[in-house]
Amino acid sequence: MPVITIARQYGAGASAVARLVADELGAELIDKELIAEVARRAAVAPSLVAAEDERPVSMLARVVDSFGPLAAGAGLIWEPPYPDPAYDPHRALVELTRRVIAEVARSGNAVIVGRGASVVLRDRRDATHVFLYADDGIRVETVKARETVSEAVARRRMHEMDANRAAYLHQVYGMDWRDPLLYTVMLNTGALGYARTAELILATARRGARARVADRPEPALETTA
Repeated sequence: MPVITIARQYGAGASAVARLVADELGAELIDKELIAEVARRAAVAPSLVAAEDERPVSMLARVVDSFGPLAAGAGLIWEPPYPDPAYDPHRALVELTRRVIAEVARSGNAVIVGRGASVVLRDRRDATHVFLYADDGIRVETVKARETVSEAVARRRMHEMDANRAAYLHQVYGMDWRDPLLYTVMLNTGALGYARTAELILATARRGARARVADRPEPALETTA
């Protein structure tokens, strides 16, 4: 079964598309669930992880009093003695997020939204990486309706979130968020609509799966002396 990652512009409908894809595959959808799992492992409130999510600068550092509880809750990141308190908890959260993404992908049947998953899983041959975008005007209308805000607020929020996501990927992984080489396919949800976008993602993932099967070497024939 395929692993699909979805990067997206804010307001391009990624959550709706991801749900359609996951439902069709019977796959696990990892979107806000990833925030909850990272928070559980880090032993911090989900709201703190959400505040930190896909942002280039640490907000968590402002509210965590010491490094010890975070490191202890993360478990797999560091063992005592804990590193120097000057270390940025943001890095611990990024590493924990990366580990959770890798673990989820091992199931071989997951749709993962955001959090640099296309980079984390770039070496997996069974992964299909998608970038969703749409015209600014369409995204503004989507954000206005979804969040009940004015056009000015929607436009500001949209550009702020896009900038955060681009900066996050650059700062954490040294990658350009909109580099087409990071993705298997880039789709315009404004032009295609959510249902057609989901269909194309599914077709791309299934075609990749068939190609991987075709690439497998033929098993050696047993011979008798």
